[in-house]
Amino acid sequence: MDASISSLTLETKSMLSDIAGFQSKVAGLEHCMGTLETQVATVQDRDQDLLYRRSKITDLEDRSRRENIRLFGIPQNEEGPDVQFFLGSILPKLTSLTCDPPLEFQRAYIVGLKRPDGASRPRPIVACLLRHTQTRQLLQTARNHGPFWTDKYETRITADYSKDTNERRKAFLALRP
Repeated sequence: MDASISSLTLETKSMLSDIAGFQSKVAGLEHCMGTLETQVATVQDRDQDLLYRRSKITDLEDRSRRENIRLFGIPQNEEGPDVQFFLGSILPKLTSLTCDPPLEFQRAYIVGLKRPDGASRPRPIVACLLRHTQTRQLLQTARNHGPFWTDKYETRITADYSKDTNERRKAFLALRP
């Protein structure tokens, strides 16, 4: 009987030492878990800050593009060497707008790299008008009229928005009737 009691005592001591080892491991894991929770909270705060800053950058980019218009559908090399002169002559004809004073541009350029084959799809043109009222007038006419047609091609005029804003606007296209 003494042998069985001593073996039980040894097993109990062994179990107690195992439990003490598990308790120290659990304490270490709880400490690591607390550290990880703190780090996750920091990352979440930084993520929120990043989202806020990204929205601010998008807003600033959209505000800087406020005077810009985008033209789609004009074939390559149609504009010639001077894009501003080309747009100043073709936009009043396309839109049937009488502009007094005539359209003036701060800048106008073709977006993207020139494609080697002239038969490929046209590149968009971005133009920044000098007068805000003319920009709004052109965009309102384009909204009301839709695509403009010449004898050679179809042209669409839209506002120039940032990539983020364009993606958000595309998400709403599916909801349109």
